Amino acid sequence: MLRTFILGISALWLSAQVQASDMSPLVQAEWLDRHLDDDNLVVLDVRSSIDDGGDRDSHEAARIPGSRYSSYTDDGWREARDDVAGLLPEIEPLQELIGSLGIDNDTTVVIVPAGTGPTDFGSAARVYWTFKILGHDEVAILDGGFAGWQQQGFDVASGPVSDVEPRTFEASLREELIATTEQVEQARQDQAQLVDARPSDYFVGETTSPAAHAPGTIPGARSLPHHTHFSDSSGAYYLDKQGLASRINSAELDRNARTITFCNTGHWAATDWFVLSEIAGFDNVAMYDGSMAAWTVSESRPVQLARRGLERLQEALD
Repeated sequence: MLRTFILGISALWLSAQVQASDMSPLVQAEWLDRHLDDDNLVVLDVRSSIDDGGDRDSHEAARIPGSRYSSYTDDGWREARDDVAGLLPEIEPLQELIGSLGIDNDTTVVIVPAGTGPTDFGSAARVYWTFKILGHDEVAILDGGFAGWQQQGFDVASGPVSDVEPRTFEASLREELIATTEQVEQARQDQAQLVDARPSDYFVGETTSPAAHAPGTIPGARSLPHHTHFSDSSGAYYLDKQGLASRINSAELDRNARTITFCNTGHWAATDWFVLSEIAGFDNVAMYDGSMAAWTVSESRPVQLARRGLERLQEALD
């Protein structure tokens, strides 16, 4: 009888392990629907005004059953310091933020963007990267976001949201996942590859973000625009994995090289980081959270423009 009991417990444990191990970095709505009632799983809704994705009121009006809400733009997932927007906050307030959502080190987290556009996906990718850099591996993103969940006809809850009991989350920083300005400068001298996630008009210097102090890109960078990774299916945006190899080849990226993604403020770059590290399987990918906002703070750092005339003008100004 005791042996039977032990075998039963072992079977349940193995079953739990199988359930946990079948979660990929990008999960589908069908997978999440099957696992909604799993113990210690938290569905984290990070919708914001980005790509008209919504806010806390939108979450109360319609949400994935049991999901919890944290605004990507307003709740402290990023911060501005020293005239640079979008930086990773200090570790302590991030621990407090995550713990306040009822998440501890044993929690499995599925992050839900609005699913309303490519820039919106960057919200989930940035929060995912934040969990990873804090040492938390049990995390995934819902492909298609909440728009895809609704589109596919899964259950939707509404009404006031109950408070959750805070938990203790303790970070273990993975410094290899974040690149400093000094490391980016060194990467230009080494064999590391810099990947610009911005649309091509930013890359060539035709458009400049208000967060950056100069147009153009970091010299030697490759262009892999974040928005090219998505397909629009009746208003819900899904990651296009089938065309990923072609996009990587077009950007002439080496999966064995040290890779650093960047954009203007470390938002679009989070999408490229996620796609290269978690989907394409690049082994050594970091994100430059300061990105062009930090790079262009100092006029001493070079900026490359695609058109030769503009390059000469920039060199003269420098």
